[in-house]
This record gives sequence, C-alpha cells and structure tokens, in this order.
Amino acid sequence: MSEQVSFGYEDVSPDEKTARVGAVFSSVAKKYDVMNDAMSGGLHRLWKDRFVRRAKPREDEVILDMAGGTGDIAFRLAAAGAEITVADINQEMLDAGIERAMDRGIEGLVWSRQNAEELSFPDRTFDAYTIAFGIRNVTHIDKALAEAHRVLKFGGRFFCLEFSTTDWPGFRDIYELYSDKLVLRIGKTIAGDEESYRYLVESIRRFPPMPEFEAMIRSAGFAQTRVEPVMGGLVAIHSGWKI
Repeated sequence: MSEQVSFGYEDVSPDEKTARVGAVFSSVAKKYDVMNDAMSGGLHRLWKDRFVRRAKPREDEVILDMAGGTGDIAFRLAAAGAEITVADINQEMLDAGIERAMDRGIEGLVWSRQNAEELSFPDRTFDAYTIAFGIRNVTHIDKALAEAHRVLKFGGRFFCLEFSTTDWPGFRDIYELYSDKLVLRIGKTIAGDEESYRYLVESIRRFPPMPEFEAMIRSAGFAQTRVEPVMGGLVAIHSGWKI
C-alpha cells in the first residue's frame, strides 16, 4: 500500500498533502494575521512574545525562522539584533510578510522560499531554528526535524510553538465547541474561506500529543528536550539542543 499522511481528518498521499496545504495557505495569506487575532482573541501575540523570550535571540546570532511567512516571529527576533532568515514553502505567505516588513520599516531580513523537509542551507549554518504554528502542516515531520538538526551549529537550539491538547478541566470541552462552530464561521466571514479553516482545526487535532512530539524531537538527535505547556497545553513550546 502506498504511503498515506494526514490532511486534517483525511488520509492522502504525501504529494497531495503538500499541494493541498499549499493551497490552504495561498488562500488565507492576505487575511492570516487578521484571522489569528479573531480566532485567538489576540492571545497569539502573547504566546509569540513568550516563545521568543524562551528562544532568547541575541545580537549577531544567525537564526532561521521556518514557516515564518508573515513575519510575526521574525520581527520579534530581529528586535534583539539577530540576523534572521525567514523561510516558508508558500510564496504568498512570504509576499505578505515582505509587505508587512516594508509597512513597518523593518529592514535586513532575508526572505527565502524553502521546503522544511529539504532545506537548501549548508550544514551547521544557524545558531537557532524557530518554527511557530507550522510544524503540523509539514508532510513528513520527522524529515523536517532532521533538517532542523542538520542546519544548526553545535550548541544550537531548536524552538517550536505549536497547538496541542489542553488538559484544563472544562476548558477542553469549551475549546472543542469553539473550534467546531465559531472558527469556521469566523473563517467564512473574515477570510471568505470556511474549508481552509476546517483543515486548520482538524490538523490541530491530528497533531501528536506533547510527549509523543517531544520523543520525535529526541529521535531527530536533539538533547535536553523540554515541553512547556501554555494554557494547560492548548499550545506548547518545545525545545531542544544540538550538542
């Protein structure tokens, strides 16, 4: 039987997932940041602030922000004086980020179209690798993690911010109801695209639980791995070191 991977609740071929995920983000690129505010009540900004504080960017460090299309993480990292390469597989997301950077007068970022599973960068290029709300959309997560490890210098650090499953009593049920009903309505009203947001909700539910994903990070060669749940695990910050 040919390989199957998840696209939301569907199982599809790897090539089909790559193409369909690309179509999702091409569709939502121009409204992506507005939708993030609408869907999270602005909380995504606090989560990203916390994530970057944990990553501890430093002046003159070289950092790869993968799946960073619209620049939200890159802008925060660059404020510390680090040299940032923003990579994304989707050109429309990168274009949205470049436009936002120009509007804000942010210069010096490198924008690069990249597949997380097959990065074009040489071994041991970066001091840190960050990826926020992007790893679950990768077709082969294990390959992306292996590539992250490859392009990091020894002593380099990996940081991933991703949705997970909250274990707060009562809150999980409320969040499930919100995801099933309101997110799709918000997607239809603001972005005019209910189906893309249906996929995004389903992809969160299909993503490995925190302990399982941490084990995948270790299997990729990272040491001193750590998981920091936020809001009971609604989102989680995963980290590891290349030593």
